[in-house]
Amino acid sequence: MNQLQSLVVFSDDWGRHPSSCQHLVARLLDRFDVTWVNTIGMRRPSLNMATIRRSFQKLGQWTAVSSAKSAEQRFGPRVTRPIMWPDFASKWARQLNVRLLETHLRKNVERLDSSILLTTIPIVADLVGRFPVSRWVYYCVDDFSEWPGLDSSTMRAMEQALVQKVDDVIVAGKNLAQRMSLQGRDSTIISHGVDLDHWRKVKALEAHSSALAELERPLAVFWGLVDQRLDIEWLDRLNASMQSGTIAMVGPQQNVDPSLRRMSRVKLTGALPYCVLPQIASEADALIMPYTNSPVTRAMQPLKLKEYVATGKPVVVRRLPSTLEWEDCLDAVDSAEEFCMQVQIAFDLGIAPNQVAARTRLQFEDWGSKANQFFSRLTDAEINRKCKGNSEHWSATHGN
Repeated sequence: MNQLQSLVVFSDDWGRHPSSCQHLVARLLDRFDVTWVNTIGMRRPSLNMATIRRSFQKLGQWTAVSSAKSAEQRFGPRVTRPIMWPDFASKWARQLNVRLLETHLRKNVERLDSSILLTTIPIVADLVGRFPVSRWVYYCVDDFSEWPGLDSSTMRAMEQALVQKVDDVIVAGKNLAQRMSLQGRDSTIISHGVDLDHWRKVKALEAHSSALAELERPLAVFWGLVDQRLDIEWLDRLNASMQSGTIAMVGPQQNVDPSLRRMSRVKLTGALPYCVLPQIASEADALIMPYTNSPVTRAMQPLKLKEYVATGKPVVVRRLPSTLEWEDCLDAVDSAEEFCMQVQIAFDLGIAPNQVAARTRLQFEDWGSKANQFFSRLTDAEINRKCKGNSEHWSATHGN
């Protein structure tokens, strides 16, 4: 039996939330020997409860004794948790982190020099070129230099360095491909997928077990990270326009505008498991995505967009680059007035028949198909030949 190609992934913590990279890699476990590296977050540490809680989580990971027969290894990739310094702004912090990462990888990853190294985050930029791997791939899913709460200048500089060093770039949308083009790199677009079975097979739950059971109807529902990307003015206008019902904001909260908590019809539920979101969607009268029109939202490719469309429910979103391809399946608006009007129409009339018909093309957007595209790109023979030359040059230069 042939030995599987080794794939090392640098990304968000495995299992913490269902990111696009996790969806893809979960469907490639039979084609790669995967090591998933839980890296440190990209936010600069500050004295608040969110940072303190996250710090304790990381400390717990670093000090935990891993079992060779852990559930992660039996049902997912091999997960490794390197100790890292939680900052990249200074030269010494970057040097420290690259040494910590390199030492950890050499000790914990077999066949490292023949591995494909894949990253969704720019903080490993200094690691590229430290050893002669099969290839480095940047999977760009967002513009982290624009994210609220991140060190924008540091993330921008590290991404620029990463983009120039890697062998290949994959992006999640056309707007991200344009960003890479401005940095002088061609890229391959592999848009996000959707798990249709997950969103269409709603498990029956007891009425009292639903997080929305006690909320007044009709329901306008948002799920995802509740943070500064949301348009507070739009939500305030919607709150004032509704004569009855609830705006349910489902998800973890980060630096939430205090005025959101004061809106009479807004209910912040906190984070809920991914497995119960189809049930949440089944109770909604409208699914909403009221983001601001800003650099960070114009760059993002939200996973929830196709998830919303897959539920069969009316969807009302702000018009952004990520929505353009799917605007025949939903209502995209440009103003608070339009937003309130379309949500009310969704409450009164439900989904438009033409949108139902347009949504049939979701059948071609499943994660399995996206994983096949991803696998083909990671194993592309032409890129392999180029990377082999780079690796031989590295070995000759470093005397190996």
